[in-house]
Amino acid sequence: MGIARVTLSNGVKMPQVCFGVFKLNGNEAVQAVTEALQCGYRGIDTASYYGNEEAVGEAIKQSGIPREELFITSKVWNDEQGYNETLNAFDRSLERLGTDYLDLYLIHWPVPELYQETWQALEKLYHEGKVCAIGVSNFEKHHLETILKNSSVTPVMNQIEFHPELIQEDLRAYCDAKNIQVAAWSPLKRGKVLSNRAIKEVSKSVGKSPAQVVLRWCLNHDVVVNVKSSKPERIKENADLFDFNLTSEQMKKIDACNEDSRLAHHPDHKPFYDETVPGRKG
Repeated sequence: MGIARVTLSNGVKMPQVCFGVFKLNGNEAVQAVTEALQCGYRGIDTASYYGNEEAVGEAIKQSGIPREELFITSKVWNDEQGYNETLNAFDRSLERLGTDYLDLYLIHWPVPELYQETWQALEKLYHEGKVCAIGVSNFEKHHLETILKNSSVTPVMNQIEFHPELIQEDLRAYCDAKNIQVAAWSPLKRGKVLSNRAIKEVSKSVGKSPAQVVLRWCLNHDVVVNVKSSKPERIKENADLFDFNLTSEQMKKIDACNEDSRLAHHPDHKPFYDETVPGRKG
């Protein structure tokens, strides 16, 4: 299985399909990442908040795959933001992952009053060569405009909630105009879109699973996908997306599923200190 790559605005190449690890912990996380690497995934998307960076690092170590073949993404959580706090959080992530650099580091959410200085810390890490690329997650247009107006480095990525019931067309168009790669978290809406009638119809017509159809739809919209499963057969299936395509009519049929329906809070309405992971810091 070969996963195609995209080139980010600073020239760094990353896999179009990355393995997400949200809510995978301990041995389950080690096993799932190990399975993903064996299936050909080379991009792993984790975060400080997930509480599983050590497990990801262990799976990578056990795999024996050369570090330069992997693309590791992590994110700074809300209560770790601020300039010095972010630099310290980054060092903790490196230690837990067992690596001396990251391929991509993201601001997890745009915490008001903090995300600008958090971005300045990411710029420092980037200029020092400790991370190959820097970006953001869950940023709206006005957050991005603030970053672009007050920084010297443009985010290479905005990782957002994106699936057939939340297509975020205006935000994606803005990112495209600014050469910011869009990536999807929860592209299957935690499985909620797989029973959608239109998606099932397209699935039947192309002879692929509903999940594969949705993920192919994402790729056709030039969106990188982070997709998670703990089941070996699903892990393999979710990356098997490059031997079929969707017609423009099928794409429009899936686009029409949009309901502006979110799993998470809107970024402008999120209570930014409502969640913590015990024992994550230190």
